[in-house]
Amino acid sequence: MRLHLLVAAGIFACAPNQPAVSRAATSDASVSSARGEEPHLRNIRQLTWGGENAEAYFSSDGRELVFQSTRDGRTCDQQFVMKVDGSALRRVSTGTGKTTCGFFYAGDERILFGSSHALQIECPAKPDPSKGYVWRLDPFDIYSARTDGSDLRRLTDYGVYTAEAVVSPDGTRVVFTSLKDGDLDIYTMNVDGSDVRRLTSTPGYDGGPWWSPDGTRIVYRAWHPADSALTTYRELLAQRLVRPNRMELWVMNADGSGQRQITTLGGANFGPSWTPDGTRLIFSSNYRQPRSGNFDLYLVRLDGSGLEQVTTHESFDGFPMFSPDGRSLAWASNRHAERAGDTNLFIANWAP
Repeated sequence: MRLHLLVAAGIFACAPNQPAVSRAATSDASVSSARGEEPHLRNIRQLTWGGENAEAYFSSDGRELVFQSTRDGRTCDQQFVMKVDGSALRRVSTGTGKTTCGFFYAGDERILFGSSHALQIECPAKPDPSKGYVWRLDPFDIYSARTDGSDLRRLTDYGVYTAEAVVSPDGTRVVFTSLKDGDLDIYTMNVDGSDVRRLTSTPGYDGGPWWSPDGTRIVYRAWHPADSALTTYRELLAQRLVRPNRMELWVMNADGSGQRQITTLGGANFGPSWTPDGTRLIFSSNYRQPRSGNFDLYLVRLDGSGLEQVTTHESFDGFPMFSPDGRSLAWASNRHAERAGDTNLFIANWAP
């Protein structure tokens, strides 16, 4: 559900088909970091051009990225892998249904991703605009495949929204979000799909989980409405919809204990991941202009202090992930879009 926030907000409008063949990555001398406005980001390179591209996550050796894209004439996402310079592009999902949230594991020989292809051959319909700002909870289950798309294995079989899978640093456990018990909660399981454990139970939305570098903690986003807001939330959930315009960052221990809120910014705060040293989080937020499409990347300490803005572009920046060595940052952005609604992938050298 990481990408749907942007669709619902109108940031990812339907766009013309993008070329199936990727260009080589190029630097843009006009990017804001050249003027000192994004001092952490050096040598920004654009990796995709046109359409919807998002959630680019590094392999453990830092040489490849798995991401989702609507390229090749599709109207919803499939999973692709490419080198960090944008070359050697290949599709690894089935090409049918809709996919989300890819992640490398097993020594970078396999990826996990959510897919609806078992229940949907075609792309699902977009939410009814009359319902306002909502995400659609598509019937994803979690699958595993080799990085060439072969040896596809189904790891969950719930037939309801089950996605956002991230593998623990030691490669043994998967954390994910699911509607399988009637609410949007966070679970872990073994990498073969066994030993499923529920970690959250507060009524409301818990999602976007990500392991800390040492595997002892999990950061996530949450919205726990009360009273009439909880009633509305449950009414939408029954229609397989959620309205996530208020989300804050939380952290918990790997077994679900010690749950505590980190941010109290307001607006939508999502897509958290960790700095490689595990001392800070990087995430996307529109708290300066709540309910707008102007999201920027921020850093924050685990106690909520030290908030620092990373990007300053007047559009969307989100889905950040540091390379394992901490020297690079990959993210998705609307910056330099050739057409309205284009979202592309970028990578930059990280300047501490």
